[in-house]
Amino acid sequence: MKEVHYHSWLSKPVMVKKHDGSWRMCVDFKDLNKACPQDGYPLPEIDWKVESLCGYPFKCFLDAYKGYHQIKMAEEDEEKTAFITSQGIFCYTKMLFGLKNVGATYQRLVDRAFQKQIGRNLEVYVDELVLKSHTEEEIIRDIAETFKTLWQINIKPNPKRCTFGMQEGMFLGYKVNAKGLKVCPDKADAVLSLSSSGCLKDVQKLNGKLVSLNRFLSKSAKKSLPFFKTLKKCTKKRDFQWTQEAEVAFKEMKKLIAKLPMLTAPKEKEELIIYLAAAKEAIRAVLMTEREGKQLPVYFVSRSLRGPEVNYTPHGKIGISLAQRKQTAKRYF
Repeated sequence: MKEVHYHSWLSKPVMVKKHDGSWRMCVDFKDLNKACPQDGYPLPEIDWKVESLCGYPFKCFLDAYKGYHQIKMAEEDEEKTAFITSQGIFCYTKMLFGLKNVGATYQRLVDRAFQKQIGRNLEVYVDELVLKSHTEEEIIRDIAETFKTLWQINIKPNPKRCTFGMQEGMFLGYKVNAKGLKVCPDKADAVLSLSSSGCLKDVQKLNGKLVSLNRFLSKSAKKSLPFFKTLKKCTKKRDFQWTQEAEVAFKEMKKLIAKLPMLTAPKEKEELIIYLAAAKEAIRAVLMTEREGKQLPVYFVSRSLRGPEVNYTPHGKIGISLAQRKQTAKRYF
């Protein structure tokens, strides 16, 4: 930070206490973000990035130290982050969390810096990098190439969060190894640790957690219908009722989550199989591939039917399922 004399975007910082007892200074940049135009630079598709790591027996997981704070602000934009304190008026000289477009700015930087490596031996999503190698000899070569680029753009990795030569590791919410994808243990434990819901807020939390597991859940919409029905026409907390049907479905869902399958990443030009199914109130589909005489799941998708869709013919529901499948997993086609 550096001291400035005055700027129209003055904000007053607030001290917020963290869970560990330490304090953090927070500055409100709402007004500045409203005046800032949207940067349309796209972030990569997470599923595509994660699947591209499968098939590589050796991986190195790197995390940038302090994330956005390693990128220097444009000098003409520094004073726009000015805030007032009892010791004077200061502004930031490095990019910080909370500013609009910081994600797009960081992604543009790493995409340009690692354009010769991305897809070949590296995948990067904002400040998370993963090296992928076939042999131990390639690991040394790939690490040297990557650290040379990091040095050129002056980004330092966090040694406490970097691992090298791993067969399995976490990336963007998935546990990845050479064979496929596994669900993040923390996401599964978050549902398994829940008790029977006794209020509206608990069911809303449950449904939110299940959304993050949908890709691994077969028939998730059909099995979640009892939860959705407890929320239907429930406009007030006192209207909520946890039914016996929901209790049974909740216990069955926990059993299912405890044994979630590993998903396989399809190979280039590999033929894929789609299975479609329709029930009275839900539709589902699964994308699979066949290897060594066994069919392996690639992606599960399902949703509940709404309004007049419930009255569609079986063929009509299958059509909806196919259209949804094409939209959800269009990259596979």
